[in-house]
Amino acid sequence: MRILHTSDWHIGRTFHGNSTMDALAEVFGALTEQVRENDVDVVVVAGDVFDSATPAAAAYTLLGDALVALHETGARVIVTSGNHDSAARLGFQARLLRDGIDVLTDPRAIGDPVTVHDADGPVHFFGIPYLEPAIVRQHWPEAQLRTQAQTMAYAMGLVREGIDRHEGRSVAIAHCFAAGVDVTAGLEREVRQGGLDVVPLEVFDGPDYVALGHIHGRQQVSERVRYSGAPLHYSFGEQHKPRGSWLVELDADGLASVEWLDLPVPRALVTLTGTLDEILSVENVAAHAEDWVCAIYTDAVAQAEPMRRLREQYPFCAMVQHQPSVSADVDERSYSERLRMAVTDTDRIEAFLQHVRAGQGASERESELIREILDDRARTEALV
Repeated sequence: MRILHTSDWHIGRTFHGNSTMDALAEVFGALTEQVRENDVDVVVVAGDVFDSATPAAAAYTLLGDALVALHETGARVIVTSGNHDSAARLGFQARLLRDGIDVLTDPRAIGDPVTVHDADGPVHFFGIPYLEPAIVRQHWPEAQLRTQAQTMAYAMGLVREGIDRHEGRSVAIAHCFAAGVDVTAGLEREVRQGGLDVVPLEVFDGPDYVALGHIHGRQQVSERVRYSGAPLHYSFGEQHKPRGSWLVELDADGLASVEWLDLPVPRALVTLTGTLDEILSVENVAAHAEDWVCAIYTDAVAQAEPMRRLREQYPFCAMVQHQPSVSADVDERSYSERLRMAVTDTDRIEAFLQHVRAGQGASERESELIREILDDRARTEALV
């Protein structure tokens, strides 16, 4: 049996204020072709289908189109909910979908698998929706569920009980933090409370393969426990991470092989660092005019209207940051102390410039302009 493991579609998410719907539609088209070309039997989507608990109508349309297209290849499609999804809304949509598309959102059904047969017998797919301890502990009052690790351990216990009841091979699908993964800063929810949200690797013992979601970068926790990551880049922090999915093959004895399938990147992401003039150089513009650009300019002084100037050359510049390469000598005195010490208006202006420009005072040309303006003001006041 061939299984395609994908996750974290985040339909409806924006990229620095820009819609990603068209890019996702392109990626879903490529994903569907991969399913067809590789004779995939089952497509697994491990949570965070939507980016919001209340997605817009267009997000539902894109999801429906993607699931139907995948199913029309002849593959079974199995979807679980993630922490960004509303399990209730996603579960409601399941009732409207055709046979062969399973959306698993009910924690009470974790031990009841979706079973798919091949020439070697049954393969049982156990779906674990994202489990928030405070919400799901009502279903299992006999268990102490205060952390993500405790809750996932209990859920995997239900999976192992299901494996014992159903002869054959097995796959678990879950959405959580597994110990040892490398998160992308600013995307996945931060791990807090001394690591209580981290799920130990041994919790996933039992199934032949564990398809995980929640981490946006491809990760191999063990040979049989993996994250596929998101199919699209949602942050400049992800720009060097490949996009794709895992092609998992099971034989009669269990896990036989796992292969990575790359997905196309509709628009590349690049971070350009240097002075603003260097970033706007002919060479850089020629190479990256069609990319999503994060510009980090290192000029000692903040430049006027950097985003406008950048977008004239880079229409898809999404972010600009000022990070001076050399810090000016910082006057340890407070701004108010420097003002009290100032004798002339020139001194006061210099104190202000140093305050707002990280210690960088007026340049030679700026000093000339300041003197001209102050001289003009003095002449005007003398005539009054």
